[in-house]
Amino acid sequence: MTTFDKREEGFEKKFAIDEEQKFKAGARRNKLLGLWAADRLGITGDAAAAYAKEVISAEFDGTGDTGVIRKVMRDFGAKSVVVGEAELRAKMAELMAEAIAQVKAGV
Repeated sequence: MTTFDKREEGFEKKFAIDEEQKFKAGARRNKLLGLWAADRLGITGDAAAAYAKEVISAEFDGTGDTGVIRKVMRDFGAKSVVVGEAELRAKMAELMAEAIAQVKAGV
């Protein structure tokens, strides 16, 4: 194996690790968002954990963050919780920073 091949292999491994961390951080952010939203909706305990799982799953409907936003906004509307989309997006950004820190820390 040449030095070039070793470097290429190293870059590929780093890319794979980075992508895995991005995925984990996104899922963690959605869990944190689900727990935050559950609190706003008055959901507690095991029901809050179940709701957070629903929020995580909303990303996998093929629409990514849009699916998550749509789900949470729909649920807020059904319970008359007043949170604008801009506020929700800001919360998502805040929680993403927290999720990235948690993933990097191995929490």
